[in-house]
Amino acid sequence: MVNETNQIIVSVVIPTRNRPQIVAKSVMTALTQTLESIEVIVIIDGPDQETVNGLSQIADPRLRVIELPKNVGPSGARNTGVREAKGTWIAFLDDDDEWLPEKLERQLEVANNSHYDFPVVASRFISHTHKGKFICPRRLPNLSEHLSEYLFARNSFFKGEGCIQTSTLFVKKELMQKMPLEEKFYRHEDWEWLLRVSAIEGVGIEFVPEPMSIWHSEMGIKRLSNIKDWQYSLDWIRHNRNLVTPKAYSGFIATIIAPSASFVGDWKAFFPLLGEAIRWGKLRPIDIYLYLTMWLFPQQLRQQVRSILAKKTT
Repeated sequence: MVNETNQIIVSVVIPTRNRPQIVAKSVMTALTQTLESIEVIVIIDGPDQETVNGLSQIADPRLRVIELPKNVGPSGARNTGVREAKGTWIAFLDDDDEWLPEKLERQLEVANNSHYDFPVVASRFISHTHKGKFICPRRLPNLSEHLSEYLFARNSFFKGEGCIQTSTLFVKKELMQKMPLEEKFYRHEDWEWLLRVSAIEGVGIEFVPEPMSIWHSEMGIKRLSNIKDWQYSLDWIRHNRNLVTPKAYSGFIATIIAPSASFVGDWKAFFPLLGEAIRWGKLRPIDIYLYLTMWLFPQQLRQQVRSILAKKTT
């Protein structure tokens, strides 16, 4: 879809550092969108001449490359991209993810038809793991459902039920300017931003129901979301307790913190974390089941079972 006035409608913001081959693939999936009235802004998070040289081989005037003088982290890089953006809309893309060709066009259509002043448009995505491909999330949020409960309070035994992935986010630049990403967080910063803005009048979460993005979640690529640091996650949820419901608080401990602590074999955290969920949360029977499962069954076994069940339902 071409804009006859040549006005930039969407600014794509891609933070990256020291991954020239990976980011080049990501950039090309943005430049080959059916919505052509875009710019693609790559923010190189600190000196990285190899990535600069690699991206210089892409001959498309819609690509802008900005190399920061020092590392500021993913949120700082994204905020820089927003400040540099010329489009009305911002679409975030991680450097190791990809988009399907109609992603931006479909999201712009949903955004333009939204009754919210500031729609935050996400989409389903295809999760690539070493066990196969899965479409996530399995369900979309209910109209009256608190966003924190959609993200953290599972109603089923396997992950992927409710989630919003960064590379699917499509939002007005005006909203990002009013509420930028919090730069002090190096993980969970997208969740914190979503929870914070969802409480603002005029903001609402919308979804393209089809998968529009590809997330390489467990393909041997080092990414911050794969780091097993349960203490950081505990500090994060404590800091943001005012943004989540008690049910979501317990769910976060059971499904986000517990598997990280179990993965590193930190059994001394078993009872303190359970006590945290009881004291500040609203522990449901499924949360207790999930908590015990995360500790007692290895991650590899859980993934194998999930893969088998997913294949039976497709």
